[in-house]
Amino acid sequence: FENYRDYDWAGRWKGSQHYQMYAADIDAIAPQSVQMPPMQAMRPPKPQGWMSQFVTLVRRYTSVIASDKGFLALSVILPVVLGSVSLLIDSGNSLLPNPVNPKTGRIIPNGTATTVLLILAVGACFAGAANSVRELIKERVIYERERATGLSRSAYLMSKVFVLGLVTLFQGLLVGVIGFSSREIPAEGLVLKSAPLIELCLPIMALGFTSMMFGLIISSLVKTAEKTMPLLVMFAIIQVVFTGCLFALNGSIGVNQFSYLMPSRWAVAAAGTTLDFNRISPPADGGDNDPLWEHTVGAWGMDMFALIVLGVICGFFVARFLRRHEPEVMRK
Repeated sequence: FENYRDYDWAGRWKGSQHYQMYAADIDAIAPQSVQMPPMQAMRPPKPQGWMSQFVTLVRRYTSVIASDKGFLALSVILPVVLGSVSLLIDSGNSLLPNPVNPKTGRIIPNGTATTVLLILAVGACFAGAANSVRELIKERVIYERERATGLSRSAYLMSKVFVLGLVTLFQGLLVGVIGFSSREIPAEGLVLKSAPLIELCLPIMALGFTSMMFGLIISSLVKTAEKTMPLLVMFAIIQVVFTGCLFALNGSIGVNQFSYLMPSRWAVAAAGTTLDFNRISPPADGGDNDPLWEHTVGAWGMDMFALIVLGVICGFFVARFLRRHEPEVMRK
């Protein structure tokens, strides 16, 4: 339909064998059997309810993914590879604070912990955004057509978020388990006392989910699928810079405040509270500790809450950007 807009599809249908078999008799008797005013006859049927549309879209999207064996394989291989890369960094070394240097009286920084967390965070960002960065642009023509016939914008968006969210959370769990399980981690978590591994994996999973939402923003903005890859790479590199693992963000006026917009900043901070990053990577020259890294339940909760809020804000912007691609009469 998109490639042959001027083709007489209706004429082809009425001249086909299938029309004669299934529809010709019905069309012949319909004007005689249906007595209604012309305007009422032209009124379109009432659209399905929101939940019915959501369930239908989820089932359809799940079927599409299940039929794509390559995507399914990549969904497992990608997080496994990304998580395994972190094992190359000082394999077996712990992610706990180092002892105090007797000569200087200061804690020796644990570079392994910051490097491992940096790799896991970047892996989660890349995997999450890669899942969604092409989803909206590749279906734009279908969305415009279905939206014109009563498709709910929010049901369509939530079906994408639901299905891709489950895939991304699973990938984040794989990345976290592979990266953390082979190393020494705290014996007790801040929130999940008896499950520190799960507590460390939760920020990685949330980071993947929020990155997936950023990927939807990219997909809703670009005009062609080819433009998504450069933006995906740029997004991943920016996340690397603002994790707080490469250089201290706390105390950098302007830079630190800008980093609050980056999901990697909050995810690394949440995992850093569990690992006690202020002791693992103490500030140089006696600077102030990063408040986002404080080894407290409150800091962990604030970091996770901020990460979730970023995802919700992304969802709002995706819905607004989707509106631009709708028929004028549906923009409400």
